[in-house]
Amino acid sequence: MNKDIVSLEGIEIYAFHGFYEEERKIGNQYVVDVHVTTNFEKAAQADELSGTVNYETIYAIVKEEMAIPTKLLERLAQRMVDRLFNAFDIVEEIQISVAKQNPPIGGVAKQSKITMVRSKNS
Repeated sequence: MNKDIVSLEGIEIYAFHGFYEEERKIGNQYVVDVHVTTNFEKAAQADELSGTVNYETIYAIVKEEMAIPTKLLERLAQRMVDRLFNAFDIVEEIQISVAKQNPPIGGVAKQSKITMVRSKNS
């Protein structure tokens, strides 16, 4: 079986996520990376978008989910995974990273980041 990957990296969105209420009021800059594993042999042969994953749809899903204030990045990523699997029958695995820029940790850190990897059959 072919294992092809469509990626959309460095999606920058200002959003209102965080465990603390103040984080959800003030907001922060986030960076999202999405990698979907599929088989785009059909697209490679036919030169048709219907044989692959449309990254415009990936972006739209990420943007919509990022607009919903959420306490945990883990929950946010799971919602994105669920929607992406529903949007694309041909996707076998999804990897999503969500990074919060300059997290409020009482010290210096460029970002906090979670990465979720989910397979269709798990």
